Amino acid sequence: MTDQDLYSGTSETSEGRVFTVSGQDWDQIADGLAEEEGQERIVVNMGPQHPSTHGVLRLILELDGETVTEARAGIGYLHTGIEKNMEYRSWTQGVTFCTRMDYLSPFFNEATYVLGVERLLGIEDQIPEKASVMRVLLMELNRISSHLVAIATGGMELGALTVMTIGFRERELCLDLFELITGLRMNHAFFRPGGVAQDLPPGALDEIRGFITLMKKRLPEYAAFCNANPIFIGRLDGIGHLDLEGCLALGITGPVLRSTGYPWDLRKTQPYCGYETYDFDVQTWDSSDSYGRFRVRLNEMWESLRIIEQAADRLAGLDGAPVMIQDKKIGWPSQLAIGSDGMGNSLDHIRHIMGESMEALIHHFKLVTEGFRVPAGQAYVPVESPRGELGAHVVSDGGTRPFRAHFRDPSFTNLQATSVMAEGGMVADVIVAIASIDPVMGGVDR
Repeated sequence: MTDQDLYSGTSETSEGRVFTVSGQDWDQIADGLAEEEGQERIVVNMGPQHPSTHGVLRLILELDGETVTEARAGIGYLHTGIEKNMEYRSWTQGVTFCTRMDYLSPFFNEATYVLGVERLLGIEDQIPEKASVMRVLLMELNRISSHLVAIATGGMELGALTVMTIGFRERELCLDLFELITGLRMNHAFFRPGGVAQDLPPGALDEIRGFITLMKKRLPEYAAFCNANPIFIGRLDGIGHLDLEGCLALGITGPVLRSTGYPWDLRKTQPYCGYETYDFDVQTWDSSDSYGRFRVRLNEMWESLRIIEQAADRLAGLDGAPVMIQDKKIGWPSQLAIGSDGMGNSLDHIRHIMGESMEALIHHFKLVTEGFRVPAGQAYVPVESPRGELGAHVVSDGGTRPFRAHFRDPSFTNLQATSVMAEGGMVADVIVAIASIDPVMGGVDR
């Protein structure tokens, strides 16, 4: 017997001498290269640079001088195992896992999974209107917060630190609204099969309208800082070029695809959660480069504000309406309401299940610990996340747990464009290309 792996051969990641660049001047690297007589190329391990690559994305670059001749992305360093873990939890508990994948857009992770489960249950037409409107509201708030991070971190990498500071300033406002509505700034697990966890708290609509008013004043700041800034344009214009044919060949979606001028947005082409009833426009650009992706994201934040405004108006007319399906065998947690201490179930519900009805207590216990059964089958309901098409392929064998849950995460698919965007360009432009893709490694490695 040998210790050789029968399923994979052995190979070196790269040939020749490998340099790990850690901030030193380029002439130091060139001097090191000169020590290798006859060596005409250099292989560099690059990263982490983008905040999403804090040690979990390795870029292997082959350079000729400062020109990138080959670029490869090494992934799989996060090892979260989210999809496998979901097979050992109930259908409702699965939301707690998947919300942590793309941690910059958690509501979209929850939405695609929950919509798939609801399709398997055959209850899509039973979801309360208020729950669907709240889902749309939170997803569009989340789209704004995610795009703010993309623009802010991209600006930081270019040295535009003011763009970074104001980007996170506005994102904080989004997180404040998330905390007000769900109780958490991230990892919310707020969307549940059948609806949402709880109703809007008092005063939430006033806070949302205040946010809309403030953002309409602050979004023009990004345009003033960047749109006509010659340094900003010089660093982004023509960098990371990828045309429509390349996007379609690689399956790339989101702002990268729409920057080619192709108006593909699942909210319009395959509507869900009632998006077909909202008035908004799909934003595109025609430059197929990093600058176009920046402009698409900036314009999409304006469209999200339009949708949020419409959702807030609808919620004002749904005061007191249910936010969870009326089927008591599915709606979980049962009769959830905020208690006087600001958390947990209402005292009325506790009194009912603990002191009035043994059957109610048994039902509550079974629903929470075991969960509901989902008919055997499979479903895939994609949503338009800030990075593109995000979909959950959920499979049931008729039990109380997912037989399989596999996510099509756009960050994973879009990272394929790294080599196409970077090869032939300069080392410094690799950073711009990666930032324009806006990858989140939690979604890549899952």
